[in-house]
Amino acid sequence: MKTAQLLFVILFTIHFTFASEKDWGSTGHRATGEIAQEYLTKKAKRNIKKLLNGHSLAFVSTYGDDIKSDRKYNKYNPWHYVNFPFGTRYENSDKNEKGDIITAIHTCIDILKSESTSTAEKAFHLKLLIHFMGDLHQPLHIGLADDRGGNDFQVRWFNEGTNLHSVWDSKMIDYYNMSYTELAENKDCLSDTEIEQIKKGSLMDWVYESRTLCENIYANTTIGEELGYQYVYKYIDIVRMQLEKGGIRLAVVLNEIFG
Repeated sequence: MKTAQLLFVILFTIHFTFASEKDWGSTGHRATGEIAQEYLTKKAKRNIKKLLNGHSLAFVSTYGDDIKSDRKYNKYNPWHYVNFPFGTRYENSDKNEKGDIITAIHTCIDILKSESTSTAEKAFHLKLLIHFMGDLHQPLHIGLADDRGGNDFQVRWFNEGTNLHSVWDSKMIDYYNMSYTELAENKDCLSDTEIEQIKKGSLMDWVYESRTLCENIYANTTIGEELGYQYVYKYIDIVRMQLEKGGIRLAVVLNEIFG
């Protein structure tokens, strides 16, 4: 009996740890992929469809999380995020020697542009790139090492214990109870000028945009706080806009690679 109880505790701990490290959740990532699909050029759509064996961006968008269950892909775990202290710049911060989301995105782009990499390698890194561009727009993925990007920042969500990272990954999205296609279809109607403004900037501009949001979240949330209706009301539009920006910018990057 004691052995069975111990096994249950170990399995529960593994499951909880794995779940707490997810990002945007499946619905958020797929919504970002679905939105990006609308902004691809015809040439990019053809090339991507061929490389992904006919699968959509939404279908492969969770691949970066799916492979976490296989230990041989453990080296990619640090590629989902970057941590550096508030009030500092990434350029001047200590870097993770195993990489981070910034180096990961650059690596994926370089491999996809290279003429010497295999089709299989390109397909693998395309799936990762699609996922990481979604991660980039989840503010707590540009977070703090001290609490593992909010995973150790304990709060309550409608009277249930959780952490701040999980609230931003999926709980606010799940509160809407929409499918990823419904989320994508109900994105904000942006003007051409607004869309062009979102497309502008470099990868680092987008990183610091997410970092600014992250700092705002920390300034307006306290450890142990009871989060619920008011928190959703305050932040859900930002969540939805981040999904939309992630989709638009993912398309920008893919169009630049694939034509």
